[in-house]
Amino acid sequence: MKFSFVKSFCLALFISMLTIAAPALAGDAAAGKSSSAACGACHGPEGVSVNPMWPNLAGQQEMYLAKQMKDFRDGNRKDPVMAPMAAALSDEDIANLAAYYSGL
Repeated sequence: MKFSFVKSFCLALFISMLTIAAPALAGDAAAGKSSSAACGACHGPEGVSVNPMWPNLAGQQEMYLAKQMKDFRDGNRKDPVMAPMAAALSDEDIANLAAYYSGL
């Protein structure tokens, strides 16, 4: 009986954590695609850069992409090219772009 309770409690806790975390990552990939033109100038139209100085964005993890863009925007990560590009991005813009590039 104890095992069943503990198992049920852990399952409920896990499910509640997923439902809390999921909205934070729920970007709109279609909206991200429509706002990705500026990114494509350096990172390629499909998120694959032709210049080794600029990283590929296609297929990167959504959380990773969002964190990097927020760090550029907030000044936690310094880059003279990326900082001004990210400065105007809202949290929603970042989530959308991350959803788009992670899905490629």
